[in-house]
Amino acid sequence: MTRRAARLTAALLLSAGLAACSGGGSGSAGSATSGPGGNRQAQAAQPQRQSTIWDLFSNRRNPNDTVAVNKYLWNASLEVLNFLPIQSIDPFTGVIVTGYGTPPGGVRSYRATVNITDPALDARALKLSLQGAGGAAVAPDTVRAVEDAILTRARQMRVRDGKL
Repeated sequence: MTRRAARLTAALLLSAGLAACSGGGSGSAGSATSGPGGNRQAQAAQPQRQSTIWDLFSNRRNPNDTVAVNKYLWNASLEVLNFLPIQSIDPFTGVIVTGYGTPPGGVRSYRATVNITDPALDARALKLSLQGAGGAAVAPDTVRAVEDAILTRARQMRVRDGKL
């Protein structure tokens, strides 16, 4: 009897998940409300496409999308952490992963992972993770000091560009 209950539960969860993907309801994309600068007839004339579960597996990116990473934070991160060898870098997602390296005048080696999550030049857009050799934890004050150095350099770059 427990096997039958497990199958029933799995079937219910699967059907609930598929129903959630249907896109129906009062807040669906096919509603006839008019946004600013548009009219109801123009919106009604364009057919609305409902999403399906298969949309999760498709690779439909808009070729007109721009990179959503702040260029000043990006360049400042590369400049401040230039003593670390880069392992992987992805400017479209804003992730920089470095290998282990020793800062100038330092004894301990570190590795860093930088994630820039917003196009705004804001401290909340910068996420930094430091790791010591052998997976050792790094003091929060050290992480904060490196974040501050990156943010300061990013602001200097922006001010310099503003004078052009």
